[in-house]
Amino acid sequence: MATPTINDDPLYQMLREGHVEEFNQHHQSGAACDLRGVDLRSLDLRKLDAKNLDLRDSYLRQADLRGLDLSETNLEGASISGAKISGTLFPKQLTAEEITLSLVHGTRMRYR
Repeated sequence: MATPTINDDPLYQMLREGHVEEFNQHHQSGAACDLRGVDLRSLDLRKLDAKNLDLRDSYLRQADLRGLDLSETNLEGASISGAKISGTLFPKQLTAEEITLSLVHGTRMRYR
């Protein structure tokens, strides 16, 4: 598994700088964004529109994901160690056990 990256994608940089609503506007208008394998640790993502985002292999350690609908987000291989997940809706492909292992031990989530 590769180390999480910080890339130059302008939309990714919006998230890192805390401009989640601006990111949502661009994402909803169809702007492309590469979030595979990126470092999103400790970010407040509570207002993120995550529909159809590809967060494969991303690093979400201690990120605030409370209340997010991630049901249509690709999280395969992502890690959510120590993240805040109260009220978060995860994809059906992720079992509660996979989510718990990632939350507590930092394992990468595997789809079933």
